[in-house]
Amino acid sequence: MTERNTQFNRRHVLQLGAASAAVAGAPFVLKLAQAQGNAPIKIGFPVPLTGAFSAEAQDQVRAAEIAIKDFNDAGGFNGRKAELLVRDDKLNPGEAATRTLELIEKDKVDFVVGSLSAATQLSINAVCRDRKIIFNSISQSDAINEAKDWSLYTFHEALNPHLTAGAVARYAFPRFGKKVVYLTADYAYGHEMVRGFQRAGQAMGVQTLADIRHPIGAADYSAFLPRIQSLKPDILVLCNFGRDLVNSAKQATDFGIKANTKIITPVLLYTARQAGGADAFDGILGGTSYYWGMEDKIPAAKAFNDKFRKAHGGAVPSDYGALGYAGVRSVLQAVLNAKSTDSMKVSIALRQLRYNWYKGEQFYRKCDHQSVQSVVIVESKSKNMKDKYDVFNVLSIENADEKNLRTCEEMGHKVST
Repeated sequence: MTERNTQFNRRHVLQLGAASAAVAGAPFVLKLAQAQGNAPIKIGFPVPLTGAFSAEAQDQVRAAEIAIKDFNDAGGFNGRKAELLVRDDKLNPGEAATRTLELIEKDKVDFVVGSLSAATQLSINAVCRDRKIIFNSISQSDAINEAKDWSLYTFHEALNPHLTAGAVARYAFPRFGKKVVYLTADYAYGHEMVRGFQRAGQAMGVQTLADIRHPIGAADYSAFLPRIQSLKPDILVLCNFGRDLVNSAKQATDFGIKANTKIITPVLLYTARQAGGADAFDGILGGTSYYWGMEDKIPAAKAFNDKFRKAHGGAVPSDYGALGYAGVRSVLQAVLNAKSTDSMKVSIALRQLRYNWYKGEQFYRKCDHQSVQSVVIVESKSKNMKDKYDVFNVLSIENADEKNLRTCEEMGHKVST
């Protein structure tokens, strides 16, 4: 055999070997492609599992997991199931930004839902906005809807302070009086709530006697209470949240403020009422995005409550828990509607979404992606309770109406006519 023939045969053997290897490896390549195609749809979920708002955050997680289960039980999207990646933002804006960046860069999440503070909300949004990742916020804030903080990837599932405080003001001021003192947590949430009350009260001739501010996480309110009592307000508004609301409500009750003053709060938390107890919260009135007791009149509430009860030993979901459920479920429904996980395509689908996950019809306003929804006015009770979960009377429901929001132009959005 010539040297040329020998070289040819060697090349032929090598080529056949390479071809055989390629054929043998084909199933592996196919399986790899299939594995990538069936990768889970990852939703990052940064919330304050530790700190003053931990009870609310933990309920957000519980309800969000139900939204994930709903999606997966229904078959997911093109064989892809959803996965919730929970991170503790420790109620700190810097920590929230760091955890969100890790979720996007390291964990490769497709979307982000979460937050439970106006401050952490804006830092999470900034990270998502810069990386063109959808963020659906489930905490109250006015600023996130404003043009300077907003983007096409920014959505706001929660109520905002202007809407919440306005609804409570429209109910309470005509009934209980026009001389008002605010006890306000000194950060964006508290400030925005006071602004909402004052704007709604202006047309009614409501007078602000004082806006007394306290640091977030304060334990002792005794220094403020004598001044509040000396001002003799018709209404004391507790513009704070979580543990701050519990502590201030307890101490105001113990000090005897209720004897001559109606205590109200923009957001009357189910978790705060459970932690503070019936006596401390008795007669306190406030707004909420959701109360489980609506199930007698709203079928969607009954369906959501039943799923939560089944998953958590008969317990009922809180207001912020419901927001965790809706925030995740809205994004996943938009994935199905868009037939894609591409952020821009899902954003367009979210803008078009009309939904009723747990309390009635909702939709995202086009200019700022604020969820237009009802506000529930509730009052805490200490008598005639059917069980330990039966803590509120529903006094009124202010129906969803864009007219109750600040205008798009006021928030800096250009609106075509």
